Amino acid sequence: MRTIDAALPRATVRTMPWRTIAVAGALGLLLAAVPRLMGDQATGRLALHALRASAVAFALGAAFVLDDPARHTTAAVPTRRAVRHGLRVLLVAPVAAVWWTAALLLVPAPVRPPAAAITLEAATALALALTGAALVIHRGDGARPGQAVAGALLVGSVLGPLLTPGSWALFTTPDDARWAAGHDRWAVLLCAAVVVGAVCATEPGRRLTLRGPRGPRPPSGTSGTRGLRSPSGTSGPSRR
Repeated sequence: MRTIDAALPRATVRTMPWRTIAVAGALGLLLAAVPRLMGDQATGRLALHALRASAVAFALGAAFVLDDPARHTTAAVPTRRAVRHGLRVLLVAPVAAVWWTAALLLVPAPVRPPAAAITLEAATALALALTGAALVIHRGDGARPGQAVAGALLVGSVLGPLLTPGSWALFTTPDDARWAAGHDRWAVLLCAAVVVGAVCATEPGRRLTLRGPRGPRPPSGTSGTRGLRSPSGTSGPSRR
């Protein structure tokens, strides 16, 4: 068991979708750099939308973090699913932190939205991507949930601002009076995603059913073993 535990981090690093994460991160940085490239024409609203799009781009790549072609092989090892999922999340967390810091710094300070609030939105998008992948694995034990989760996240990011009730104030601007209340809801959504993700990281329960022989119980004092019927129609001891 110690050998397996020691080899698990190295195997996990090799099977992480680093290329997908790198492509998504590069796209996100390009989106975050749009206000800087526009110079004096950049506005606070443009910077806000650029950072939101940047966060979604990285989350699309993070949706593939739990993809593991060898999942059905590693499921037989003593290491629990929560440990395997947690290790993948721990590997991507510092990468996400460094990447998001770079994305924020790319936006010029005069038009940059409040860092804490927009970081909360980005963390929620990342948590939703990881939780979605964990949910797909928990429900179906698939090896590659990333593509389906990324598609759902992309559709949700497009339709969310259009279908979300205005009273929720999730996609407001800093000059809106509902900005603070809306980010309280973002915090609740983040906590809910983390809790659901933690639950989905547990091993699914298996129900064992023991089926006994059908038919009435044998009378008291007799053996419960059924007689064997021969092709000639006799049962029990052979008849002469």
